[in-house]
Amino acid sequence: MNTAQAGIFALGTSSHIYLEFDLVNPKLCKDFAAAVAAIREPRTTTGGVNFVIGFRPELWREMVPEHAPANVEGFNEDIEGVEGFVIPATQHDALVWMSSSAYDVVFDMARTVIQDLAGKATLKEETSGWAHKHDRDLTGFVDGSENPTLLDAPADALLPVGEPGAGGSVLLLQKWRHRTAEWEALPVAKQEMVMGRTKAESIELENKPEDSHVARTDQDKFGNIFRRNMPYGNVDNHGTVFVGFSAEQRRLTKMLESMAGLANGTRDALTRYTQPLTGAYYFVPSVENLRELR
Repeated sequence: MNTAQAGIFALGTSSHIYLEFDLVNPKLCKDFAAAVAAIREPRTTTGGVNFVIGFRPELWREMVPEHAPANVEGFNEDIEGVEGFVIPATQHDALVWMSSSAYDVVFDMARTVIQDLAGKATLKEETSGWAHKHDRDLTGFVDGSENPTLLDAPADALLPVGEPGAGGSVLLLQKWRHRTAEWEALPVAKQEMVMGRTKAESIELENKPEDSHVARTDQDKFGNIFRRNMPYGNVDNHGTVFVGFSAEQRRLTKMLESMAGLANGTRDALTRYTQPLTGAYYFVPSVENLRELR
């Protein structure tokens, strides 16, 4: 049985850095992959860093076809929804996500990673994330209320035994910028209708609107996703890093299409107060498959 990268389930870390890279020379993808895999074993150590290492699905399939899940693709095209709403595709070749209990630790490690990959890959996107009021995002609502427990999460997030890529996961990574002034101008009762949950207790509304965020991302309809979202940014420019793991890519794509209004013509009300800036899919291989790249 293959082992999932420990960083996927390393809850409780407060400081995060997401580094997205593009290859300098696509013909040298295996040299690049070996350098990424050799950075450090993806495990948790006392006072250390949790790693999650992912690759563009097409790149992973090219390098390790026998361990590549079928029908998993990069975020290669924008999702064009109703009312001119667009979720942009900003796919890159690889992701190194680091998390720890202290920012200085991930900052120093991120510098080391960038130096180790110099000449092989170019850093294209760097995002720093941090915990906010334990489990709330910058809208003030609890984030991840529908998350499966850690006991159940592996069944939802990881490809099962017997399938190519078993122990790995499909990751959707996005940045959503918040329109904070417009959001905070809404009365709490209106915010709750947009979300479909109460703000203080995070209780799902019985008569939530069809365009509420909860209704448009209903996991009972699309399947469970293990979320590791984090706030990002500064005082003037900030939002949410969406980090969603799934054993099936279609759960993630169907959720985005629903938010964009492609499922039934109803756009997610929360998208009127948040703007998607990036979108990429990465295949996060098992520890055993990652070691084979060295």
